[in-house]
Order: sequence, then structure tokens, then C-alpha cells
Amino acid sequence: MPKGAQWLIRESPADEVFTPEKLSEDHRLIARTAQEFVANEVAPALPDLEKKNWTVARRLVARAGELGLLGVDVPEPLGGAGFDKAAAIVVGDAVGDAASFAMAYGAQAGLTMIPILCFGTPAQQQHYLPRIISGELIGAYCLSESGSGSDALAARAKAVKQADGSWLLTGEKMWITNGGFADLFIVFAKVDGEHFSAFIVERGFPGVTNGKEEHKMGLHGSSTTPLVLQDAKVPGANLLGEVGKGHKIAFNVLNYGRFKLAATCTGVARATIGEAVRYALGRRQFGQPIASFGAIRSKLAEMTLRLYAVESMLFRTTGLIDRAIAASGTHDDGQAIAAALEEFAIEASLLKVAGSEMADFVVDENVQIHGGNGFVGDYPAERRYRDARVNRIFEGTNEINRLILPATLIKRGTKANPGLIDAMQAVRHDEVTAAPQDVATSLRQTVLLAVGLAMDTHGDNLPKEQETLMALADLMIDAFGADSATLRASQAAAISHPLAALHADAASVIAHDAGLRAEATARTLFASMLNGEAQRAALAALRRLLDVPPVNTIAARRRLADAVTSRRGYPFGA
Repeated sequence: MPKGAQWLIRESPADEVFTPEKLSEDHRLIARTAQEFVANEVAPALPDLEKKNWTVARRLVARAGELGLLGVDVPEPLGGAGFDKAAAIVVGDAVGDAASFAMAYGAQAGLTMIPILCFGTPAQQQHYLPRIISGELIGAYCLSESGSGSDALAARAKAVKQADGSWLLTGEKMWITNGGFADLFIVFAKVDGEHFSAFIVERGFPGVTNGKEEHKMGLHGSSTTPLVLQDAKVPGANLLGEVGKGHKIAFNVLNYGRFKLAATCTGVARATIGEAVRYALGRRQFGQPIASFGAIRSKLAEMTLRLYAVESMLFRTTGLIDRAIAASGTHDDGQAIAAALEEFAIEASLLKVAGSEMADFVVDENVQIHGGNGFVGDYPAERRYRDARVNRIFEGTNEINRLILPATLIKRGTKANPGLIDAMQAVRHDEVTAAPQDVATSLRQTVLLAVGLAMDTHGDNLPKEQETLMALADLMIDAFGADSATLRASQAAAISHPLAALHADAASVIAHDAGLRAEATARTLFASMLNGEAQRAALAALRRLLDVPPVNTIAARRRLADAVTSRRGYPFGA
């Protein structure tokens, strides 16, 4: 069975890696259905959504259910379509082009559905899932509070069991997507103020109300309100999972949310690149389209490169999760799905950070390409810019996720996967070296070197060294991105893909630039941790492992820009 972070210590055969080019005809049909739904029904409704017309929002969610887009990866016995996570990713990508609706969709198809699918009783699943999948019931996920955002387990909402077996919930949840019109809430509260637990709460239960709509920077077409619980009476049967085990539900749902958020980010980036190049081809300055200028072409190429890297990581991880679920032999078992999501928690956090920062870069450059027109509401560039900013906050801030990445890796290396420790030791003692010009392998080994040195230097205090942890996370992101892009390009070459040469250009630039960033990050990290001979030995090991050969990245970027402009959009993918 595939294991999380195994890519650090094991060479992955290119033909084993799942890529967009491997999507089946069924996947492509689902993607087209979702794309047509967004283009023909969601996009025209965005002005109404921006005016907070939640009747329209409910209609669109129900329409997504009618098209089979809500339960695409839910087992058929529970009312879903029974497809894999790859199908869910292509739908998430398509929906990403309509950020406000994407939030309503994500809260419904992920944050509400996954807790019941993975942790609900058979009775809860049969009672709620078919109506969530159809869009009859609109859902919301209620974890955060005003004093417990990143520190979710510090929640103050309280649940007290009554003599008749019911629960009384009291507290206030904040920043609830779909809060203004949801029928159903997944609520986290502490039983007797101590045991963190989850509950399925219906709007019609006594004591359940929502507060006023938040005035947000972006996502104006998405409902965001507090949820107020005033001795809300919840039936005993609506406890989700076990008392005191709410953290397993919360964190596994966050794993899925982070994973799916990356798909939303690739979707908005793909749409934005198309928008940017079409504007650049039509906008003339100094007697010619600005798309002919090197400065603009370089931007289009860099936007494309960053999307290619995240897309490669996302589909690779999707394939790993689907293989893990299939290997369990229980495709219809919610517990097996939860176990697979937990296994790839590292990759989910990595994708959340990389995806949200990639999307932010792309929408920012789109505004820049539009110039003054990008700063006014007459063009979509302005809305895309505002809407994308929250992605670095959603599903755990990027800072929290950066801290999670190396901490989880170390925990697994010392407990669940001792092979990681062996690999770290091998790198430290000059027992391995990358093949010449194999930057992706060099980056993986650099991560192992840096993590091992950090563990030796800081020991039990490492969790407190947040600057070190964040630097290690950046090394992990660059390593996974370069490795995934390189494998995807190798796969394209092996099958003589029509764009194989362009894949090679993308992978070579991504690996080259990641190598230079990683070298600077590692040098800074070693200087902060080590002195004297220990520092010299670490830097010597870095030079041995990470020798980045020069690449003519300007020429490669020009070829990528040619492809973007000739195709009027992102040239890769399904």
C-alpha cells in the first residue's frame, strides 16, 4: 500500500505516477460536465450571488446535485456516483473558476459530506447523505471560534448530555461558509467542557441561529456568518463518532479540505492564465499587442510553470490516495477513505500551501498584465485577486501547515516509518549521491539532510523552532514539486506525447529554479543551526548533493510563452 512521504526515500517509476494525461474518458466527461455547468449556469449567476441572493446559491447547489457533481466520489450504496478521488479533483478544478460558488460547493461536497461518510453511523449516512448529495440539504462545517482559529482544540463551545440522552450545545462558531442558508451543520464542541466531540446539528433544532453576514475582502457571493448555539437541543443519535474523538474527524476533514483546495486553486489559475493571455493579445501599446513583449511573455510563462508544478503534485497525490483506498479492498468503507486521507496528510498540507501561493501569484500577475484595468471592477481580474487571498488562510493558515509538514514527517520517521531515519543517516554519512544533473533526486536528499541535522541540533526543542520548521517545509515543497514535474515530463517523453518537448521545458525550469531556492534555504538553515566544523561539513554535504547545472531558462520560458499565446491559455492538462 502506498505510504505518505515515501517519495522522499523511494525512486518513483514515472509510469506509476498519476498525471492529468492519464485521465480516463469518464474523468474527461465528468470534467466537461462540470466545466459546462460553471460556464453556462454558475458564471451568469455570479452577479446575483455577489448581491447575496442565497436562493440562487441553493438553486445552483441543487443543480450540481442533479448533475451528479456533489457525490461524485461517494460510494453508490450511499447515493453517490462511486467514482474515485480523481473525479472529485477534476470537478473541484472546474468549480475553481467561480470562487464564490466554489466555497458553497466545497462546504457541501467536502466539509459536510466527508465527516458523515467517514465517521457517521449507517443510520446517519442513510438519513443525511442522499439528501446532501442531491442538494436538498445544504451543509456547513463549524470548527473555528473567535478565540480558536488555528488552535482548533481550544474551542469553548460546550455540550452537556441530558437525562433523556439528548445534548445541549452552547457557544458561537465563526466564519461559517454557507452559514446564512445551510440546513445542516457539522459542529465541534467539548462534552462537559473537556472532551472534544462532533455533532450533526440541524437548523430546525431549538436554539440554533446564525448571525449577520460578514463583510469580507473577497468572496462576496459566498455566505459567511457566525453560528449561534443557545442551549441548542441535539438528539443523542446526532453525536458524530465517539465522545472525545472529535479531533480525528476535524483533522481528517481538514486533510481532505486541503487536498481539494489545491484543485480549486489550479482551476482558478487555469482560468486566470487564459484571461491574462487573451487580454495581452488584445491590448496594444507602442503599436503592437503587449503579448509580444518579453516582460509580459515572461509573466505568462512563470504563471504556467507554477501551475504545472502544483498540478503535477496534485494529480500525483490523487493517484496515491486512490491506490491506497483500492488496496484496502473496501472502496465503499468510509473508514478506509479516512485512513487514506490521514496517510497522505503531509501531501495535503504541502498542496494547500503550494496551491494557494501559486494561485495568489497568478491572480496578482493577471492584475499586473491588465495594468490599470486590473484594478477596477469592470474586469474580472479585480474580483479574482480579492477572492483568492483567503486561500492562504482557509483550512489552516499556510504558516500552520508549514509547521505541520516537517513535524509530521519527523513523527512518522520515528514511529510509523523508520526507513525515513535510515535514509537521513545514509545522506549524512555520504552513502548516497544523486546522479549527475538529477536535480529532483538531489532535492529529496537535501530534505533528508536538513531534517536530520535539525533533529540532531534541536532535539526535543525542534517544535519550538518555527523558523527552522518553515524552512524545512519550503525544502519539502520544492522537492515534491520538482520531483513530480520531472516524473510527469519523463512520462510524457516515454509515451511520445505531442507536447513532450514542452513538458521537458517546464520540468527543467521548475527543477532548476527549485534547486537554486533550496540551496539558498539550506545554507541559511545550516548557518542558523551549526558552527565551525559541523557547519563546514554540512555545507560540503550540500555541495555534494545539490549541484544545480545551468539551464537556459529564458529560452525555455520563451517556448512556454509561445505555447500559451498560440493556444490562448494554459497548454497542458486534460
